[in-house]
Amino acid sequence: MSSDSDCSNKSERGRVSVSFSSLARAAYCPRQLYYARKEEDWSRPDESKRKQQLCHRYNTLHEQDAAALRSEPIGVEPHVYLDRLESLSTRAYWPAIAEPSQTAVFVEGRDCHGRITKVLEPDTQDLCDHPLPTLASPGKPPETGVWEPQSVRAVAAAYALSWERERPIEHALVEYPAYGVVRTVTLTTRRAATYRRVLRTVRSMDGPPPRVDDDRCHSCRYRDRCGVKTRSLASLLGF
Repeated sequence: MSSDSDCSNKSERGRVSVSFSSLARAAYCPRQLYYARKEEDWSRPDESKRKQQLCHRYNTLHEQDAAALRSEPIGVEPHVYLDRLESLSTRAYWPAIAEPSQTAVFVEGRDCHGRITKVLEPDTQDLCDHPLPTLASPGKPPETGVWEPQSVRAVAAAYALSWERERPIEHALVEYPAYGVVRTVTLTTRRAATYRRVLRTVRSMDGPPPRVDDDRCHSCRYRDRCGVKTRSLASLLGF
């Protein structure tokens, strides 16, 4: 397969290879993955695509003034965005991440497959001595670290690239280009365990998983079909 929007694939050994997209959705909500599979819905809003594509324009954006940046799909004020890009430009990996030699790299590992936004080779970045998979997210970053779906996706990308390159890969990057933020993901034992738990969940899914019924449901496109009864703030507070 040539895309990570497919749910699964059969490896040569008969093992089910799960897409990065499926893993990320299941990490957010397994029931959301169930409906996406059922309706074959892997589309993304155009605005999300525009935000994600900013990761390929850092040098140009870095040179723009605040007025020009107002027409870009950034998530913070232009002066904040420029300050963040200036800070990023001091990082050792900046030249490689701003002008990567490898983009949209499809990889297939033992258990998972998908596209990596960028692959930074060791001779282009000083962060680590192995190829560095980089994934771009259109969303807003948390205060620290990365959101769990992106952590699971980053671990999956690192494992798949490690399988192809036949060498250990212990780090990945997650970019939030609309916010001028790049976070390092280290493949800790805890992150690896979370990835494997999500992988098992996806592989064992043969029907609708239990409902989550929390704040995630309010923004889910499958809310009306899922059967989760979202509650108002007043009801949550007992009014």
